[in-house]
Amino acid sequence: MHSNPATAHPTDMARLALRRAGLHSAWLHLTRLMVDDRRMVSRPKLLFAVAAFDAVAIVLASALAARLVIGAGGFNLLEVLKAGGVALLIVVSLKSRWSYTISSLRRLPRQIALVTVAVVSVMLAISGVSFAVRIAPWLPSVVVVWTVLAVILLSGVRLAAHRIIGSMTRSGQLVRRTVIVGGGREADDLIRALAPEGREHMQILGIFDDRQGERASEGPSELTRLGTFEDLADFCQSEGVDLLIVTVPQRAEERLLQILQRLFALQVDVRISALNARLRLNASAYNYIGKVPMLRVMDKPLTDWDRALKNVEDRVVGALLLLAVAPVMALVALAVKLESRGPVFFRQKRYGLNNELIEVFKFRSMYADRTDQNAAKLVTRGDPRVTKVGRFIRRTSLDELPQLFNVLMGQMSLVGPRPHATQAKAGDNLYQDVVQSYFARHRVKPGITGWAQVNGWRGETDTPEKIEQRTAHDLHYIDNWSVLFDLYIIALTPISLVTGKNAY
Repeated sequence: MHSNPATAHPTDMARLALRRAGLHSAWLHLTRLMVDDRRMVSRPKLLFAVAAFDAVAIVLASALAARLVIGAGGFNLLEVLKAGGVALLIVVSLKSRWSYTISSLRRLPRQIALVTVAVVSVMLAISGVSFAVRIAPWLPSVVVVWTVLAVILLSGVRLAAHRIIGSMTRSGQLVRRTVIVGGGREADDLIRALAPEGREHMQILGIFDDRQGERASEGPSELTRLGTFEDLADFCQSEGVDLLIVTVPQRAEERLLQILQRLFALQVDVRISALNARLRLNASAYNYIGKVPMLRVMDKPLTDWDRALKNVEDRVVGALLLLAVAPVMALVALAVKLESRGPVFFRQKRYGLNNELIEVFKFRSMYADRTDQNAAKLVTRGDPRVTKVGRFIRRTSLDELPQLFNVLMGQMSLVGPRPHATQAKAGDNLYQDVVQSYFARHRVKPGITGWAQVNGWRGETDTPEKIEQRTAHDLHYIDNWSVLFDLYIIALTPISLVTGKNAY
């Protein structure tokens, strides 16, 4: 028995519109591409997918509105481009209203309200501007029908996202992998407080505690004691931990600092449980997991949305740059091959995201029998190991161009802290022994170029000051990242290569 469309519930209309648009099955297929080896879902990819489906739904609503009001010939390529611009404005409006977060997408009524406000606001703004300049890109009747259809289709996207996120949460694919640092009564109280609501949003893997001979918790959760503070960083890195909750009493300042120093290089959020704290701060000072107040100590440098944007930027701009410089790369490869025997490319182990080792590609700039895999000895002016072609391509940084392949493989970014070799030194000391916060550079992917490089801190690092300045600039970049900042650095890079004097 078929329901009457005229009396159908708005949710049913949204579901019907979504199914007719063919988006539901496409969404389900896309979510399979978001699962990693641990069967966990990538939050940045998931949120970007919601935004992409929103844009498609808005353009589709425009096409349907044109067909209903004008007829079959009312939609062409120009209309697609104009509708795409409107879709971008609506997506930006939704992002500014914090619509693209997992917690927000779990609240369906609020999402539908946000969608309605964003669509109506953008459409009214476009209509107002069109009236002011006396240029009407669409008939008023098309705009009205488009607005209604866009709200329905976007509500359908939100319904699908809400249900899929709920299913992923229940199956454990979208929960945040969490560890608790510190045992005893504080940990027991925290586990009990999180039990009613927190377990739906997190998977507590266990507890780290320095107190030997004690169980990490005697509470009802019977969580596993995973190790001591010495084991914490390695475990977070190898097991993909998302959230770390510290229950060490706040008076134990030295103990807390020891924990944090091991985590500066990792992509992990750190919170201190304020469940039993005597000092109660203003409510705005806390984050809440369930009803448990948490003090924010350290956040991942990029939010889920920012990571998605940066990944898109790397893939799109990286692919365009690779096409643009392909002739130059071919000429460099030919020059390297003609001057000396050996492979064209040189691959070297370097530190990447989360201190993990990656293999970085470069054009070979040294004689094949004199290459230094670990960069234990810095290249200096007039270094006999470097070929004539090598001196030129190192001076102009053309030897770095093959790292565009690392970018497209997802190991590097176009912009970020430069990846250093494992045994790189400033003077006689390893970089990490010179600068205490050195490994904090590895909280984001390394880059082909970076803020330090365009400010003159590239090339030889023969003194502690040079690596200190490079690290300081890298940390400034991480704390102030934006797409515009990346594009600004990319634009400055050719200038810095011409004016720079430190690469040999």
